[in-house]
Amino acid sequence: MDESGGSGQPRSGTDEATGRHEGPQAPAGPAADATRSGPDRHEPPAGQAPTDPDAPAPDPARPHPEPPAGPAPHGAPGHRPGPDGDSSAGTARPADTAPGHGTPEEASAGAGTGPGAASPQPAPGRPGTGTDPSAHHRTLAHSGTGGDGGTGVGGGPGRPKPPRRGREPGGGLLMGRPFGVPVYVAPSWFLVAALITWVFGGQLDRVLPELGALRYLVSLFFAVAFYASVLVHELAHTVAALRFKLPVRRIQLQFFGGVSEIEKEAETPGREFVLAFVGPLLSLVLSGLFYLAMLAVEPGTVPGVLLAGLMISNLIVAAFNLLPGLPLDGGRMLRAVVWKITGRPMSGTVAAAWVGRALAVSVLIGLPLLTQSGALGETQDNIGGMDTVTDALLAAILAAIIWTGAGNSLRMARLREHLPELRARSLTRRAVPVETSTPLSEALRRANDAGARALVVVDSDGEPLSLVREAAIVGVPEHRRPWVAVSGLAQDITDGMRVSAELAGEPLLDVLRATPATEYLVVEESGEIYGVLSAADVERAFVKAMARPS
Repeated sequence: MDESGGSGQPRSGTDEATGRHEGPQAPAGPAADATRSGPDRHEPPAGQAPTDPDAPAPDPARPHPEPPAGPAPHGAPGHRPGPDGDSSAGTARPADTAPGHGTPEEASAGAGTGPGAASPQPAPGRPGTGTDPSAHHRTLAHSGTGGDGGTGVGGGPGRPKPPRRGREPGGGLLMGRPFGVPVYVAPSWFLVAALITWVFGGQLDRVLPELGALRYLVSLFFAVAFYASVLVHELAHTVAALRFKLPVRRIQLQFFGGVSEIEKEAETPGREFVLAFVGPLLSLVLSGLFYLAMLAVEPGTVPGVLLAGLMISNLIVAAFNLLPGLPLDGGRMLRAVVWKITGRPMSGTVAAAWVGRALAVSVLIGLPLLTQSGALGETQDNIGGMDTVTDALLAAILAAIIWTGAGNSLRMARLREHLPELRARSLTRRAVPVETSTPLSEALRRANDAGARALVVVDSDGEPLSLVREAAIVGVPEHRRPWVAVSGLAQDITDGMRVSAELAGEPLLDVLRATPATEYLVVEESGEIYGVLSAADVERAFVKAMARPS
């Protein structure tokens, strides 16, 4: 989850918090424009409903009642104590926008489980898509940095993008929902199934030449059966995670195996160890069952060859996953041991990640050498030039996956360390309450005077109704602002858009992901309005925290 910030010079929520202690500053942005006076300014009096300058003039013979000035908003405009009780004003920039970039979603902390086992996917998600960090248990050599684990509160340049909630996770063909967890087959699986069919079919031609073209049908059955055993491996991780009350987003079968996307990290090193170990354990159990079944059939037959192939393949999956380096299951087990000894999860991650990188180099160099030496069962006469190239390519792919997965694990560990630095109270912008009929120019003037950067639309009793969107303010030309009511630029406040000022870290990101929006109303435990939280500010604070060394 290597994140970088956007371009431009956005002000983060932490800057705002600092500004509250510096006293009023020079007006800036749209709020400043709204306070400019001059012959070209035409504003209705404060509290008066806006009228269009192009509308026909009223008939002077028909008296009309003077519209009453609206009742004063609940509480002093813009008065909201900062985190330490200071109510001084900061710079007013209600229309400050942030270029976006992805943040955690999906983000994703995790344990690996396959020869390519779990590489944590990025994640905050994004406080937006989010990121919530999720643990990824992978079978076979697959470890990814992508996934929808990730990405961010920001959008295109100059416009913040709301945090995205994981809709129903995609990723291929939905096969079912064992234990309520969706299982997908990625398009890349069909490629590896064809490859297995071709390779295993060639081996069958030497063992059972009487099959003829039917050997490819038997090989296809082997490919499906092998990935069914991979699914059992992943289900072992899933059941253990659900037993520990850890949410599982999905299981996906891919080119290099499978991945169980577990959205939270285990709370203790013991649970981490168990969560990682159950996958290889089930593969060993399957290998033993296939061996026992093989004893019951006659060797040299189709069932005997299939059972022997499944026994050996599951044994390889288990052995490879038990290698002690991230992102493999063995690396997660090593991480749990070091975590238990040192008391620090980060120490375990660093140790297991560097062992994983050493393992990647060993695979890159050692696998082709083992093949050339005949240690894997091939004789020198059967090893051709194309076999050598294929082995080297496979070794390079496995090494790259393991190396990348180890690096992702380090980044995700750093993410989890910095998540507590994201606090709703310190990131919240000062806001002023305005009534629905208040002209935008008048609302911006009040925000500027109060040193606020956000507008909350309230009713006559001071109850919040909606939040004026930054992007909508930017889209209104200055000369039109006196004639545009704030109610036309606001987004209604739903229950999910009310955020407690006490939230911080992962719980805060979970709330933002649950209800995607650009702004959120931050309230005290008593229900009093504390201010407005911008998703763009959360993203900038997250990127800033991730840039600091651990």
